[in-house]
Amino acid sequence: MRSPIAIGSLLLLTGCSTLPDPDPNQAWVELAPHDETSLHAVQVDERDWADNRYFEVAPGNHELTVRYQFPVAPSNIGPVDAPLWRDCQLNLSFKDFNAGQRYSLQAGSIGFRPWVKLYDQRQKLVGQGAPAGCQRT
Repeated sequence: MRSPIAIGSLLLLTGCSTLPDPDPNQAWVELAPHDETSLHAVQVDERDWADNRYFEVAPGNHELTVRYQFPVAPSNIGPVDAPLWRDCQLNLSFKDFNAGQRYSLQAGSIGFRPWVKLYDQRQKLVGQGAPAGCQRT
């Protein structure tokens, strides 16, 4: 009986994949969601991106699209008890991605309005995005 449990546990652990090593010839963009939210990579330059955990782009100008899901607190809605969940896409264009550099893409919200910001590896704000559409979930 222990053998099937051990094998099942091992298979479960191998299913959890780690992030690949960054390519030094590309710019790496990590996604940094806040607590109780989700942030996923969707597209680079209007082309679907295969891994929703990060972006890796060639140096230069690119537009990144992310999916951001977040709760709107009841105090921002009215007399309700539960938060309202929003599902939004946001676009961020940046003209100066550099090879070997690491960037952090952070998202948040003020009430119903989502925001997205790009920081370089020194935590300097280098870009801001805009919502491309939202819906309730």
